[in-house]
Amino acid sequence: MAESAVSTVVQRLGDLLIQEAVFLDGVNEEAYGMQVELQRMQSFLRDADRRQDEEESVKNWVSEIRETAYDVEDIIEEFALKVALRRRSGMVNVMKRYATLAKETIELHNVGNEIQIIKNRISSLTNSLQTYGIIQRNDDWIPGLGRQQQQLRRSYSHIVEEDIVGLEEDVKVLAEQLVNSNGIVSICGMGGIGKTTLAKKVYHNSKVRHHFDAFAWAYVSQQCQVREVWEGILFKLTNPSKEQREEIANLRDEELVKRLYQVQLQKKCLVILDDIWTIPTWNNLCPAFPYWKTAGSKILLTTRKMDVALHPDPTCFLHVPPQLNDDESWELFKKKACVDNNYPDVRTRAEIERLGREMVGRCTGLPLAIIVLGGLLATKKTIFEWDVVRQNIISHLRRGKGDEQLLGVTEVLALSYHELPYQLKPCFLHLAHFPEDCEIQTKKMIRMWVAEGFVSSVYNGVEEETMEDVAQRYLGELVERCMVQVVERGITGRIRTCRMHDLMRDLCVSKAKQENFLEVFNQSLASDHSADSFPRSTVREARSIGRLRRLAVVLEGDLHKFIPSGYKRNSHLRSLLYFHEKACHAENWGSIKSVFKNFKLLRVLDLEGIQSHGGKLAKEIGNLIHLRFLSLRDTDIDELPSTIGNLRYLQTLDLLTWNSTVQIPNVVWRLNRLRHLYLPESCGEDSYKWQLANLVNLQTLVNFPAEKCEITDLVRLNHLKKLVIDDPKFGAIFRSPHVRFYRLQSLSFVSNEDSTVVQVIQGCPNLYKLHIEGQIEKLPECQQFSANLAKLNLLGSKLTEDPMPTLEKLPNLRILRLQMDSFLGNKMVCLDKGFPQLKSLFLYDLPNLEEWEVVEGAMANLFHLEISNCTSLKTVPEGLRFITSLREMEIRSMLKAFRTRLEHGGEDYYKVQHVPSIAFRYCDY
Repeated sequence: MAESAVSTVVQRLGDLLIQEAVFLDGVNEEAYGMQVELQRMQSFLRDADRRQDEEESVKNWVSEIRETAYDVEDIIEEFALKVALRRRSGMVNVMKRYATLAKETIELHNVGNEIQIIKNRISSLTNSLQTYGIIQRNDDWIPGLGRQQQQLRRSYSHIVEEDIVGLEEDVKVLAEQLVNSNGIVSICGMGGIGKTTLAKKVYHNSKVRHHFDAFAWAYVSQQCQVREVWEGILFKLTNPSKEQREEIANLRDEELVKRLYQVQLQKKCLVILDDIWTIPTWNNLCPAFPYWKTAGSKILLTTRKMDVALHPDPTCFLHVPPQLNDDESWELFKKKACVDNNYPDVRTRAEIERLGREMVGRCTGLPLAIIVLGGLLATKKTIFEWDVVRQNIISHLRRGKGDEQLLGVTEVLALSYHELPYQLKPCFLHLAHFPEDCEIQTKKMIRMWVAEGFVSSVYNGVEEETMEDVAQRYLGELVERCMVQVVERGITGRIRTCRMHDLMRDLCVSKAKQENFLEVFNQSLASDHSADSFPRSTVREARSIGRLRRLAVVLEGDLHKFIPSGYKRNSHLRSLLYFHEKACHAENWGSIKSVFKNFKLLRVLDLEGIQSHGGKLAKEIGNLIHLRFLSLRDTDIDELPSTIGNLRYLQTLDLLTWNSTVQIPNVVWRLNRLRHLYLPESCGEDSYKWQLANLVNLQTLVNFPAEKCEITDLVRLNHLKKLVIDDPKFGAIFRSPHVRFYRLQSLSFVSNEDSTVVQVIQGCPNLYKLHIEGQIEKLPECQQFSANLAKLNLLGSKLTEDPMPTLEKLPNLRILRLQMDSFLGNKMVCLDKGFPQLKSLFLYDLPNLEEWEVVEGAMANLFHLEISNCTSLKTVPEGLRFITSLREMEIRSMLKAFRTRLEHGGEDYYKVQHVPSIAFRYCDY
């Protein structure tokens, strides 16, 4: 991790020498000399990082290097901050101007002295390398470029649930118990044995899906929040509207329990309670579950503890997954390490198998350890590299104490971290911010990585990749190494959400603390929830060498103080994140001034979801001149101060607040480093015109402010990848043949002229996602759409001709939504071989649709189908019975007769009897 810290600072020093040249004139030479010293040290740090667990002296040396690198950065940024704030205040007269310049000269001299002192520290630390026997290493790594194994491994899914070995019989037995027996079913076993994997396979089993009416999955975890678990289960079992969700959120606990209880009596529900840790947790949850009163609804729980598994019902069906035997372990490992594909030579493969089986034996049959070891070795190319990993595992075991088998599992996971390329280590440690079992939104996380300076742009031989693309590859590498699990992918294959296995997260949190990378303040662990303080008992007393740079605050109730007691003096904090699962209220937004005054070097500030009583964001936000990421999403801020324009390094600004209108001063044009800008529906009523054309680095622009800007400003934003705009004048800019948005991948716009739709889609030739709202009398021809188009939403199009003959020819279309009078005709036809890649189809609010025909061979890969409020449609197409890939159907707001025909025993049931999951919502009229 020291190498990563030094590398980041070397890069940052280079940026500062360019960006702050006006402030640093006079100490440029000293700063450059320090950059050279740090670069010289970098190549030694790879060996030191790998050896710091072996020797305490090396560990201390690494800590000193890391903190020295941070000191360098602090000195430069603090000086730049002082000068920027002073010059921004203006100069009233000549005497004050000379006084200011004199003060800057003195401070500049002091900075030079401090830099020289640190250079001497670095030289001393470098000279001590020989004492510790640390050697120079230059095994560079570039993710995703020219690595044959990575390409070979693309055929395997790295979602842990996909790679199961030896569980087929377990799934069959558990499914049989849930369908045919009464009572609770429990899965009990040690961490990493595959309890969640097994439960998910049962949850998606076709027999189980046909038997139950409704399904809910809840991650319980150690920090169980009972109310959130109840609400989450009720939401999944009933799929309520937005208004109903708000009503449920306002129920008293006893009312919520009663409603959830009744739902499970009224229909057959399967509820999975994953990862219950204690008996009191179950006792708190159980009043909502009538598990002893109904043979219809069932509970399946997973736990590591036998007493927890048996406590709800000592006579329950208890399943203890066995550890994999040697052959099963080897088969799972081979899948992950791609042994058969990577080593075609028989003699080489024999030696690889010998080494591999020895290492797999250390995993004691635990799937998680085997998967992680396989992911690690899939990046190794030679027998020598495999043998090095084997020796490292043995070396770790010799230093450990206790049971060798248990240590083997622990050390395999730890080795996966030590073997990470230095670029990936801060990205991995950053995951420790997120609470246990959190489903992480990767787009937001990646922008934080960029803001933190973990990522640099890379020239790939054709063009310079954006930092976001590089970060996406970093995340992909962590997934391929099985250190991160994919939850959901987007239509382009990019990872949309991810999570960590709890054992891997334990490792991540442990390493983050050890490296002094971050601290997590958890309100639920506090001994005092008083309104005026957070207790010091949750602040780690024995912090390692150095200053705290990142803080995550996990909230379980309202926010009484933005800065927990014990943290106010951490003036060098670079990142402050708040996490909360339910509504979080602060006393008032004025109290956030303490953050702006105490943490002036912040780069990342995430306030998402915090509510108060509305109001203006404090003007002191302008002090955070180094801020790169600011999220006010889902807050109730309704006005920004003009000082927001001081944030000249800002890359991401998210203003999608609860308020549809936020008063935003005419200063956004100053933020010329912005890459992602999310604006509210309205930016206020003042008459000043904004100049967005200056924001040439913008990649994301959501809610283009038509009332504030000239539509022609968009023409200069040629790095745009995502644009959401409801200005009806948008289509007019494409009347010029030279207007093209070649990088634009996602577009949402409003159509009001037939002719502009063709011009717009031809002016955006590389779209993957397209949302068109408004009338289109005739669709463009198939060849006029982007060949990449994967997702299409049509809303209010009022098409009179069947759109399917055109849309079914789009070669890469995966998601299609036809909504709210998008088609006014009464018949649609899907022909043979049409929609070859379509995965999801949504038909909403098409009141005139009476007949839908699907010819055999159409939509051969359809997985999910939803039909809602198409009340003239009498039945589903005959051709659905030929679509064997169809796994999920949801029927909403349709006539009761429509539902009756599709239910078991109905006259149309034969068309959908192969579909494992069919859900009916609001079909009783």
